[in-house]
Amino acid sequence: MPINKVEICGVDTSSLPVLTNERMRELFPLVHGGNRAAREEFIRGNLRLVLSVIQRFSNRGENADDLFQVGCIGLMKALDNFDVTQNVRFSTYAVPMIIGEIRRYLRDNNPIRVSRSLRDTAYKALRARESLTIRTGREPTMTELAASMEIPREEVVFALEAIQDPVSLFEPVMGEGGDAVCVMDQVKDEKESDAAWLEGIALKEAMNRLTDRERKILRMRFYEGRTQMEVAGEIGISQAQVSRLEKNALGHLRKYV
Repeated sequence: MPINKVEICGVDTSSLPVLTNERMRELFPLVHGGNRAAREEFIRGNLRLVLSVIQRFSNRGENADDLFQVGCIGLMKALDNFDVTQNVRFSTYAVPMIIGEIRRYLRDNNPIRVSRSLRDTAYKALRARESLTIRTGREPTMTELAASMEIPREEVVFALEAIQDPVSLFEPVMGEGGDAVCVMDQVKDEKESDAAWLEGIALKEAMNRLTDRERKILRMRFYEGRTQMEVAGEIGISQAQVSRLEKNALGHLRKYV
């Protein structure tokens, strides 16, 4: 289901209202006072904020309706916890809350299952890292984080890595001159190096220099895993002849490659 469709969860997104900052300030005391009509107006007036956030997750293959509902939960949590006395716009506070709610949903529904105890350790580590960052003015090292939690460093590293979202090899990480550079473009494949590619070409050319019988013997011996006796039986020659032809063929390959 595309995220840019007009209707999500039965809501016509093209006709959603947008609340002004002045109207939101008027509604805050009513909402926090328990006025249901004011709460509904406030939430509906900020649904476009949820739509803008779920656009960030459009490449995950997730159902747009599900993401929208989870985002709405984040929006309601932001509304319930927003401190009107702080000089912060509601959208500035709400967006991280909505993103966090969606990420938790994606982690909990990840096909790569992570145990509850491991997730709990990871969430505690995230909270501890935030606390240490505020206190020291810098992001703590893994050693400092583990010391503050009083658990082995390896457990912290493993827990934080376990909750990382899988990244597609085709996910763009940057653009150069209008062309997207994907993750796979920056991953080195030792098996597909230029040297291996050139060796493959050289081997193919060397094989073409052998006789049909020699190519057949090498294919059966080294690609099909046959014994010399099995090769001899299929071709109709002696095992000693197979051994001699194989040795000669390998000698030619070493010469040409």
